[in-house]
Amino acid sequence: MRTRLLPLLIVLMAGVLLALGFPLAGSLAAAQQQTVVIDRIDDTARFAALAQFVTEREHGIDERTSTLQDELVRYNEVYGIEAGVFFRDGTSMARAPAGWDVPDKGEPRRAFREALVGRRSHDPPQVWPWQGNARLAVASPVVRDGDVVAVVVTDSPTGQLRSRILHGWLLIAAGEVAAMLLAVGAAFRLTGWVLKPVRVLDAATHDIATGRMNSRVAAAGGPPELRRLARSFNEMADNVEEVLEQQRAFVADASHQLRNPLAALLLRIELLALELPAGNPEIASVRTEGKRLAQVLDDLLDLALAEHAAADLRLTDIGELAAERVAAWRPLADEKGVRLTGCEAAVTAWADPVALSSALDAVIDNALKFTPAGEEVTVTVASRSDTSTIVVTDGGPGLTDDELARVGDRFWRSGRHQNVKGSGLGLSISRALLSAGGGSIAYAHREPHGLRVTVTLPRTEPAS
Repeated sequence: MRTRLLPLLIVLMAGVLLALGFPLAGSLAAAQQQTVVIDRIDDTARFAALAQFVTEREHGIDERTSTLQDELVRYNEVYGIEAGVFFRDGTSMARAPAGWDVPDKGEPRRAFREALVGRRSHDPPQVWPWQGNARLAVASPVVRDGDVVAVVVTDSPTGQLRSRILHGWLLIAAGEVAAMLLAVGAAFRLTGWVLKPVRVLDAATHDIATGRMNSRVAAAGGPPELRRLARSFNEMADNVEEVLEQQRAFVADASHQLRNPLAALLLRIELLALELPAGNPEIASVRTEGKRLAQVLDDLLDLALAEHAAADLRLTDIGELAAERVAAWRPLADEKGVRLTGCEAAVTAWADPVALSSALDAVIDNALKFTPAGEEVTVTVASRSDTSTIVVTDGGPGLTDDELARVGDRFWRSGRHQNVKGSGLGLSISRALLSAGGGSIAYAHREPHGLRVTVTLPRTEPAS
């Protein structure tokens, strides 16, 4: 979710910064140029004041004209700005450098025409840093007795102006980059603050889905809406755990309470059998069904205890434990004519040794039930980066794809195996025992026939 939320926030913040940065850059350029324009207006106003007292041009060059010419020359030498005072017809009163005239077109000509009507230049076109040949023309009228008799024109290079604008833009860009980095850091913190309760809620949901019903969410951080969601989730988890606990308690109590009446019933059946001829088929059938019912009640009680008891996790040598279970079941395998082989390897994992032993007993028992004489049941152990596995394969008839999807369900048995002894709870008990310790059990086909059961256990200590 963070990978989807962060780009959205970053794009929005970048858009805001750009929307602020472009007007700020334009304002900076305009302010820099306005400073130059005001300075040039002051200069042209000073030259216009000097030119105001120059005699008419038919009187020739006098002292005031020489003073004006000297001022323009020094101005040009110091600042590199072309400047001149021109009569209304465009002839020169004084100018620097010599021979410079107002062009017939362009910005100086526009400024000249604007000053002829008595207006000073105040808003020349904006100069941008990429306009290498741009110049800045400013003109002021020379007024005598209320009439415009001449015009002062300055034509300035813009190199320094463009450098100052570019320097200001670089500062703005640096500020935008710093603000963007700060905004990205704030976005990371904000998304982390917002999404942390979601991640905790997802982890708690996964824990409950895998059987750790005591997982809860701390409702102390994040936005108020997520805190309310966390409290609602905890209430829901409490109710679900209570309902499941009541269900387990009911199964355990019912199994326990039914055992005594069933034992008494079986005893009366045995007493009744003494009064009937030996080998009576009905008595034998009733006795078999009674024992099967007693086994179902025992398995139900084991299942309820497996789902309720907490796992005693410890670092266990599952290779040694698997070898012990293979040795324990080998006499039964030999009796049935089935080869039971194990692989002795030093492989460790975090597991409850008692629960794992019980689960392996159920899996190996199931494999021996359905493997005919002459076939083989193998038990192997292996380890990977973060998990260890115990694989039990048999040479039985195997299961179809539809049956694989249901194997391990409570009381489920394949229709082809209804005559095989069992209650249909053994693999369910194995799954409950393994889930309590963070393990799992999976089923797959074995080629050319048979079933492959994989018990997976964590190699690292599960988080409490």
